[in-house]
Amino acid sequence: MGVGTSVLSIDAGNSKTDVAVVAADGRIVGAARGGGFQPPRVGVETAVDVLADAVTRAFAEAGVDAVGHVSACLANADLPVEERELAEALRRRAWGASVDVRNDTFAVLRAGLLEDAEPRGVAVVCGAGINCVGMLPDGRTARFPAIGRISGDWGGGGGLAEEALWHAARAEDGRGPATALRETLPAHFGLGSMYALIEALHLGRVAPARRHELTPVLFATAAAGDAVARSLVDRMADEVVAMAAVALERLGLLDEEAPVLLGGSVLAARHPQLDDRVRELLTVRAPKAVPRVVVARPVLGAALLGLDRVGAPTEVHARVRTHYEGGASGH
Repeated sequence: MGVGTSVLSIDAGNSKTDVAVVAADGRIVGAARGGGFQPPRVGVETAVDVLADAVTRAFAEAGVDAVGHVSACLANADLPVEERELAEALRRRAWGASVDVRNDTFAVLRAGLLEDAEPRGVAVVCGAGINCVGMLPDGRTARFPAIGRISGDWGGGGGLAEEALWHAARAEDGRGPATALRETLPAHFGLGSMYALIEALHLGRVAPARRHELTPVLFATAAAGDAVARSLVDRMADEVVAMAAVALERLGLLDEEAPVLLGGSVLAARHPQLDDRVRELLTVRAPKAVPRVVVARPVLGAALLGLDRVGAPTEVHARVRTHYEGGASGH
């Protein structure tokens, strides 16, 4: 395989990494999965080592040691300065003749766009956290820092779990309104009270990483009619639409038909209350927006962005999309 227009596609999230080697004709000739990408916790070089493990295995399968272009969509590349730092770290690995690094939300956006010749629209990702990006064919983008409460963010799976715990604790001790969350959250861990759950979390008997398990409990409690749980789901929808509407406005897309792609574990689960409210609010804030849930693997989006960069023909884009949308996990 020649390396002139071959692409190494990397989608690296907090919990896992997917890589694929795309040949010049659009065939996926190497693929691998690795661990999570967390440079804020372990440092840039150690985090890139995690990518290197998956890249090495994908290259071995493809029978190459480099490609023409590296397209990397990375979690924790939240600011342009972080994208530049990470791009330089990837260049030092000499995986490709050129390197582009973007936040991983761009992978969801590109994967969800139906018209491969025109990367245009907005994506909101609600997984462990929440983020939103927009893109126009001329290269202009809209984005948010998306680094937590200090940048004005609210929600995501982790944020929802924390809010649910806060309300449940206050309900149990009388500081807040009654909510079934005070029973459903501790019950998930086989505990009989919020006090017991607070103690277990504080003393490490329930690992902090397991807090994310409470997000589905919150949605189930909301679906059963609990007012407090329902208010949190409604607020999550409000945040999703606020980000999408602002991104559309920044790109001049509010007054024309444009896709709003919804991705990440929380939005992809299609919880009826959340899904319905997002669509209802979009009709008010952005009447011409076309919402669509993205179920394709984000590594597809990273691959398509790479093919855009090298000027691959439409049929090559289509072959890659067919590979992933056909449900293939490797080849």
